[in-house]
Amino acid sequence: MDLRWLEWGKQLEAIAQNGLTYTEGVFDRERYKSLQAIASEILATYSNVEPTYILDLFSQEVGYATPKVAVRGAIFRDDRILLV
Repeated sequence: MDLRWLEWGKQLEAIAQNGLTYTEGVFDRERYKSLQAIASEILATYSNVEPTYILDLFSQEVGYATPKVAVRGAIFRDDRILLV
């Protein structure tokens, strides 16, 4: 299955989020909100989720759009936990 729609939706959302973070103009803010709505429509159309639900998820993300990375590790010695 071709998932280009998912990549497009995510890219449009990132552009909109970054624009909303740095814009000071009212008209630009409206344009970025419109771009965010288009991204939610794309994702909703192909995922069978309501656009309003996706738009609510988008609105919870603020600031510059960056990849979210989580790293976890543990150190053991002789059946003892030294660091988590």
